[in-house]
Amino acid sequence: MSTHEPDPQATPDPDAPPTPPAAAAVATSRAEPPARTAPTTEQLLAGFARDYLRDRRSERRWRIFFRASWLLIFVALAWLVNTQNQHSAAPNGPHTALVELRGEIASDTEASAEFMLSGLRDAFADAGARAVVIRINSPGGSPVQAGIINDEIRRLKAKHDKKVYAVVEESCASGAYYVAVAADEIYVDKASIVGSIGVLMDGFGFDQVMAKVGVQRRLLTAGENKAMLDPYSPLSDKHRALAQDMLDQIHRQFIDTVRAGRGKRLKETPDTFSGLFWNGEEAVRLGLADALGNLDYVAREVVKAEEIIDYTPKENVAERLAKRFGAAMGESATHALRSLPAMR
Repeated sequence: MSTHEPDPQATPDPDAPPTPPAAAAVATSRAEPPARTAPTTEQLLAGFARDYLRDRRSERRWRIFFRASWLLIFVALAWLVNTQNQHSAAPNGPHTALVELRGEIASDTEASAEFMLSGLRDAFADAGARAVVIRINSPGGSPVQAGIINDEIRRLKAKHDKKVYAVVEESCASGAYYVAVAADEIYVDKASIVGSIGVLMDGFGFDQVMAKVGVQRRLLTAGENKAMLDPYSPLSDKHRALAQDMLDQIHRQFIDTVRAGRGKRLKETPDTFSGLFWNGEEAVRLGLADALGNLDYVAREVVKAEEIIDYTPKENVAERLAKRFGAAMGESATHALRSLPAMR
C-alpha cells in the first residue's frame, strides 16, 4: 500500500473538502517552525528593574542584619566596659586608691590630663582612701599635659591632706618623671628606667631632596616667622635659635619642677638634667627615687591599707571603636607630621 504525499506547491483543488483546523496546524508546523519574537526594550527594562529590586531587597536585608549585629556588639561592649569601670570592691573601708599612668602622655591618649585628672579627683575625694598611688609605665610625652597633671596632684594633696606615692614599673622617663616628682615618695624596681630630664623637638627636612628632583616649594606667608620649622624649606639660623630658646625655657621649667618635688633628696650631678636615664637602683642612689618597691609593697607596708581599689578611668567604647575602625590611621599620620616639643 503506497501513500501519496501532497505537493506543498500544488494548486489547491477547489472541489476538495476543507482541511480541518488541527490538520492545518500540523501541516503548518511541519512546514516551518514558529518565529520567536525578540524582547522589546520595555520588556528588557522591566526585567532589569525586577532584578535590581530583588538585589536591593537582598542588600537591604543584609544591611539590617549587620547593623543589628553591630548594635548588639556595641551594647555588649558597653556592658563589659561599664562592668570593668566598677571598682573591684565597694570602697566602704580603708583602702589604697590606685590611678594608672600608662603609655604616651598626650591629649588624645589614656595618659592625657583629662583622663588622669578624672581618676585622681575621684581617688582623693573618697574618704576611705588612705593614700593615692600613681602606678607609672610611660616614656613621657607632652610637657603641657604632664605639667597639668603635676599641678593638679599638688593641688589635690593640699586640699585633701593625703599622701601620694608614685610606683614605677618598666619606665618613668621624661614627662612621666615630671608627673612623678609631684608625689611624696617615688618607688621603683631595680631595673626600671628613670630620668631623661630633657626636652626635644624632632622633624625632617626635605628641601635638599626637593632640589635634587626639581621640585620647587611655593610658600606664601604673612609674617616673617610664620613658616618657621617648615620641613620643605631650609632651616635658617634665626629660626634654629628661636626654637632652641623655646626648648631651653621648657627645660628650665622641667628642672625647677624636679628640684621643687625632690628637694634635698636630689643629689645633682652634671648629668642629672642632661637627658640621661638610669635604672631604678641607680635612680635611688642619685635621689631621683626613694626606695625599691612595687604596688603591693607600698599598699601593705607604706600606706598600711592592703586593699587596692583602681580609680583609673577607662576610654569609652565609642572612642575605642572609632580609633580601631579608621580614626587611628589619621591619628598616626598626624603624629608623624607633628613637630611639637616633647619630653622623652
